[in-house]
Order: sequence, then structure tokens, then C-alpha cells
Amino acid sequence: MKRSAAIIGIFIFLTTAASAESPKKGDLSFGVLFMAGGRYDNLRMCVGSAAGVKGGPIADIMLVTKYSLSSKYSLTFNLPVMRPILFGVRFDMLQFEPEFTLEFRKKWNERRAFITGPGLGVSLHYGPDYKSDLDNRGESFFAAGPFISWKFGLAFLRNEKTRSMLGLKLFYVPLFAKDRANGTVLGGALTYILFL
Repeated sequence: MKRSAAIIGIFIFLTTAASAESPKKGDLSFGVLFMAGGRYDNLRMCVGSAAGVKGGPIADIMLVTKYSLSSKYSLTFNLPVMRPILFGVRFDMLQFEPEFTLEFRKKWNERRAFITGPGLGVSLHYGPDYKSDLDNRGESFFAAGPFISWKFGLAFLRNEKTRSMLGLKLFYVPLFAKDRANGTVLGGALTYILFL
């Protein structure tokens, strides 16, 4: 009995000690990202704007996978969930923008760290142009282009690991479509990530 209790005690101690270490190469974590902001968009229809308005609000919920390259650098992948499903089911449109981000972490103290870094992904669109609205839709078309971003964030730490993050993301997307002028998307959004 004492031997079992000692083994369990050692296991709990080692598990706790491991979780208290700084992020190291190979650490994998998962989270949910909430995003809301606005954008200028001179190509795609925005379901939150009137016909003829170039741009409008932007919001999404994404699944996040974070892989630590070292104690200071990590690679994250954001998989959009809310907008692709909502647009596909409700509006018969596609707006899908998955993205990889290379993050640099500078620790301020035991509870906070500064996060920044570039992102690169792809923007896929299928739907009408900005001259349309929900009551007067034009012809749908396909457009695509690179999704280029930069993020700034404040990470909240517990036991040296990021548990949540509040941030700002700025992005630029050149869009290309057949038989149409190229589009430009510029925007920014506030983000909040909760790691599971």
C-alpha cells in the first residue's frame, strides 16, 4: 500500500513538474479563436453591408493548433469554422481563409508575455461581388489569393504555458478572379484565443 502511494506520489510530482516547464520543441496545444473586426474589400459581397459598399464587418470562430518550435518560437494553424459553415448553409457562398502564423514570444513576467509574428494562408471565395446584397444578388464567381497578416498579442500564462491570448491581427489579401479586375482586401480584427 505504501509502495503504491509512493509511486502515485512520484507520478503526480513528475507530471506537475513537466507541466510547469517552459514550452519546448514538440509541445502541441489546441484552442479556440474568436475574431471580430472590419475590412475594406473591393471585390466580394459582404453579407453585413448594403449593395455597393466595399467591405464591412468580419467575424469568425476558428480552431487553433499550436506547435512549439522552441521556448520562444511557435507555429500555429488557424482553421476557420464559423464563417465557412454559416456562409455555405445560410448564404450559398464560400469564404474560407486558413492560415499559418510564426509567433515570437517575449516573456514579461511570470503571468504575461508579448506575442508577435507574420502569418500566411490562402483566401478562397465563391459568391457575388460587392455590388450585390442578400435581396439582389449578382452572378457568383470564384476568386482566390494569398492571405498575408501580422499579429500582435498579449499572452496570459499559467505554469509558463499560454492559457489565453488577446490580440490584434492586421491583414492584406490580393484576390484574383477570371474575367474580373483583381481585388484588394485590407483589414484588422481583435482576436481572443482560449487554449484547452
